[in-house]
Amino acid sequence: MSTAIEFNNISKLYRLGLVSTGTLSHDLKRWWTMNIKREEDPYLKIGSVNDRSKAADSEYVWALKDIDFKVEQGDVVGIIGKNGAGKSTLLKILSKITAPTTGTIKAKGRIGSLLEVGTGFHPEMTGRENIYLNGAILGMTKPEITRKLDEIVDFSGCERYIDTPVKRYSSGMMVRLGFAVAAHLDPEILVVDEVLAVGDAEFQKKAIGKMQDVSRGEGRTVLFVSHNMAAVRRLCKKGVVLNNGTVFFNGEVNDAVDNYLQVGIEKYASVPIADMPRLGHCTNDIRFEDVEFLDKDNNPILPFCGGFLRVRMKISVKENKDGCGFSLGIFDSSGVQMMTMPTYAIMNDFPMRKGSHYVCCDIPRLPLTIGSYKIGMWAGVNRIQSDQIDSLIPLDVQDDDFFKKGRNTTPGLNGRIVLCDYSWVID
Repeated sequence: MSTAIEFNNISKLYRLGLVSTGTLSHDLKRWWTMNIKREEDPYLKIGSVNDRSKAADSEYVWALKDIDFKVEQGDVVGIIGKNGAGKSTLLKILSKITAPTTGTIKAKGRIGSLLEVGTGFHPEMTGRENIYLNGAILGMTKPEITRKLDEIVDFSGCERYIDTPVKRYSSGMMVRLGFAVAAHLDPEILVVDEVLAVGDAEFQKKAIGKMQDVSRGEGRTVLFVSHNMAAVRRLCKKGVVLNNGTVFFNGEVNDAVDNYLQVGIEKYASVPIADMPRLGHCTNDIRFEDVEFLDKDNNPILPFCGGFLRVRMKISVKENKDGCGFSLGIFDSSGVQMMTMPTYAIMNDFPMRKGSHYVCCDIPRLPLTIGSYKIGMWAGVNRIQSDQIDSLIPLDVQDDDFFKKGRNTTPGLNGRIVLCDYSWVID
């Protein structure tokens, strides 16, 4: 199998807050060093790693640093990573929207890119006119667009509004039309960046099916950026995980997703809570000290939809006590309680000895969709409150396929509902 794309030590350097180097003297120094002395750009040596969570220690930052991997013809590769990892920058360099600071890219064949919703669309022009405009921007000839026009319109699902100015389109209609044009470009390489997040479930299914046809049936290469891990698992064969502008992992897609979920675990998997404010009067006979999010083997994890989650709480018990009990609650971003898991609902109260202990609440299949939540905890002795933290502990849930159907479960309700296992019988 031949190589379709080859990234050779690609790096991209930006200066924070300024265009160019910011001063004439710096620009002249760079020009003299690179063009007269034929030496390396002097400002390449002072860039810092692209970590958004830390204050900059340099005016220069590496959006990408030494990216080096190959993509074989016909492969569907998922490019995944947290926001700011460098995914979109990499695809923009591949699509020649921006140039790399160092390194080269070798690509065989025409590249079709869909990097942003409605790229190249003119708001005053109709959908039909924008198909011709966008197709021309992507490299299609007018006869080629005319030949595929009906197919593009049918795929987009916007036939009723095709002669309406696109300024009146919703964001979902814009992405449908834009994807339809790019998907029918017949490129040897198709580059898609997170556009499916705007479409509804029906369109996501259609778009993923089209990309599968393009790669498997026609042998074309697809680079797919998404935070929807279910779509990545279903569509892609391989995955590349970017972290702070560097390649964190490159390999099979399931291993790539597992590695992506490990990125940043040290920051999010354990939360110190000893100094958090308490709710109401607390006797402090039992006191929460910290909480961890773990897997079945007590390894730190980032919780994900449908996955096993162990919430392990470290507690201190002041004196030997009988009649102890605990409760764990999960709240949405607005503070509305979505789940409660008290010990007394499934077991009797129990004794605890003086000292430090761990208590665990195991959730076999986390029923939360992708989003940010809060956890609250309660401890009591003989149902008298010893300690309570109310909806303060952050819980970020990653996306995955709860029902194992290879698609995003509830894109319109993420962060607002609880899922459950169920079945239907239709006579």
